[in-house]
Amino acid sequence: MNKSVGLLLAAVALTGAAPNPRVDLAARILPPPAKPSEAVQPFVKIPGGRILLTHVRIVDGTGAAALDDRSILIEGGRIAAIGGPGAPVPSGARVIDLAGTTVLPGIVGMHDHMYYIARPDLDAEGHSDSPSPLVPQMTFSAPRLYLAAGVTTMRTTGSVEPYTDLNVKAQIDAGKIAGPHMDVTGPYLEGPNSPFIQMHQLRDADEARRTVAFWADQGATSFKAYMNISRAQLKAAIDEAHRRGLKLTGHLCSVTYPEAAALGIDDLEHGFWVNTQNDPGKKPDLCPATVGGPTLAAMEPDSPAGQALIRQLVQAKVAVTSTLPVFEPTSPAYRPLDPRQLAALSPEARSDYLKLRALSASSPPERIAARAKLWANELLMERAFVRAGGLLIAGPDPTGAGNVLPGFGDVRAIELLTQAGFTPLEAIRIGTLNGATYLGLAHRIGSVAVGKNADLLIVRGDPSRRIEDLENVEIVFKDGIGFDSRALFASVMGRYGQY
Repeated sequence: MNKSVGLLLAAVALTGAAPNPRVDLAARILPPPAKPSEAVQPFVKIPGGRILLTHVRIVDGTGAAALDDRSILIEGGRIAAIGGPGAPVPSGARVIDLAGTTVLPGIVGMHDHMYYIARPDLDAEGHSDSPSPLVPQMTFSAPRLYLAAGVTTMRTTGSVEPYTDLNVKAQIDAGKIAGPHMDVTGPYLEGPNSPFIQMHQLRDADEARRTVAFWADQGATSFKAYMNISRAQLKAAIDEAHRRGLKLTGHLCSVTYPEAAALGIDDLEHGFWVNTQNDPGKKPDLCPATVGGPTLAAMEPDSPAGQALIRQLVQAKVAVTSTLPVFEPTSPAYRPLDPRQLAALSPEARSDYLKLRALSASSPPERIAARAKLWANELLMERAFVRAGGLLIAGPDPTGAGNVLPGFGDVRAIELLTQAGFTPLEAIRIGTLNGATYLGLAHRIGSVAVGKNADLLIVRGDPSRRIEDLENVEIVFKDGIGFDSRALFASVMGRYGQY
């Protein structure tokens, strides 16, 4: 018998289990940088090397005040030094004068997707009568859009083609295609009665455990439970993920927020929109048709139910992912897509978006008022959750109907946090360092600090004073290589929603 096999069998015999399968997330999500291939070179504006960025304003992602007229030395894909005004130029450094710009940490997108839901027959609420809406993969356009907008690390937060996502990540890591670092979430952990024909429906708790184990072995670094999962299935999936040192989040409905927190879930998606704990007629392990609307409509942060929920989540250390862009159409102050985003959509996706906007605008006044109440309560609950010590992270949920696009939506997710009462500096922290903290990668990404990855977003203007300046992207550094935002955007114009 091979000696190593014999030792493994002996360990199993003594402990009753195989050696600990926990993974090194930093090594998986943030591998050593690779040289950009010939196919990626057209998007490279500043090749790697010894680079000195001068006369920049730094918003470091921690929530601290901006620092004016600083210099940042990049070397070996990391931030090697940060200097004040008049700092000497290191020998051999390429100097880039960035006066008038602000340097921030790259965005850590915590509810991003690599697909687009093809549902042309949406109603004013974003629902479809089609029994099985299809979810085509956006393998070509999505990675470029994320990177172009400043997303340097993303969590896929549910996959319909997990092998595709894993292969895309491998090609990005190898320098063969342009895109952000990826935390690849396994396939949706879904129960019966799913409306999505591409999702597997778990039969029992043991299958939930085996599904997590299989996809962790394939390279998935996080997991997501979905709307029709049962409590037993969710518990089994959480336990297997935790056994491997991985985290599990959920877009829930059949399981309520208090139930999920008690089971040990790590994160809850969509803020407080999909908590069904007080929906009329809610039955155990079943998703009600109201999908959380009545609960949120009645749950203000100073209500007994709101206070109790926030207290439970904070005590259980459950993070909450704000996904305000996907719900922004419910806001009375909804901002339609700008011309650049409309140009990025395929003709079919653009038509879907415009149709949905027209339907929404024609909704009865009482429905518009009801949606506005949900929006207002969501903003209040997110702010109260953070005040109570909760970890709020952010992402856009770019899915269907065109109202949220990759990259653009990640920036909008940060901007909309200011409507909840967060300062621009607080909102930027939620969209950068908080995401890195949740992933356990704050020692490598999420803030501008010596020794961290040179994953940097450079924008024209000062988003610490005017948050919308986040949209003025000039250059995006990933692993010390400066990517041309405009070139990346131009390469996908008219294609998102198609491939």
